[in-house]
Amino acid sequence: MRVIIFGATGMVGQGVLRECLVDAGIDQVLVVGRSPIGVRNAKLTEIIHGNFLDYSAIETRLTGFDACFFCLGVSSIGMSEERYRHLTYGLTLAAATTLARLNPQMVFTYVTGAGTDSTEQGSRMWARIKGKTENDLLKLPFRAAYMFRPGAIQPLHGARSKTAWVQAVYAATAPLWPVLRRISPRLVTSTEQIGRAMIRVAREGYPRKVLEMADINSL
Repeated sequence: MRVIIFGATGMVGQGVLRECLVDAGIDQVLVVGRSPIGVRNAKLTEIIHGNFLDYSAIETRLTGFDACFFCLGVSSIGMSEERYRHLTYGLTLAAATTLARLNPQMVFTYVTGAGTDSTEQGSRMWARIKGKTENDLLKLPFRAAYMFRPGAIQPLHGARSKTAWVQAVYAATAPLWPVLRRISPRLVTSTEQIGRAMIRVAREGYPRKVLEMADINSL
């Protein structure tokens, strides 16, 4: 299997990248990002690309892939609705529309979030925009598309948040994560589990297009 990863410098993306690199069934991993990820591996290739709304300059390098793991995302805290919509909906659909045209047999998996509003009508701005993003991704002509909605995520194998205060919280609560996973397995997952689940869904499919925490942890 040949896969593309967006958002490989983020915490979830780091975990997904690691699982792809250790998976013997994945032959090639292409990371598309704005800056180098600092990882070397025989099956890893990087494309440094500045404009996430226009992929015309690199389209020839985006063909022939079986799956895309789209882990790019930002927090809505302190952000206007217009800006959040641009960074969440605009950038995601620009990449997905291009990939659907170039790789119609691709499986596209998108990391969204627990509480996403599929009706697009709720009071929470981020949830409405995530809901519209999910809905429009599911309309694209991929072989299949899956929406992953994790909640609390334990970072493993060195995965770190790029947001300083978020990383500080993870560091301070690190001793609690194993306990939380034992007592609340339906509420907590890990970067490792998300990565493995995304790979399995890309290979084997899944009965539901939207995967909540219980679905992710069952894979």
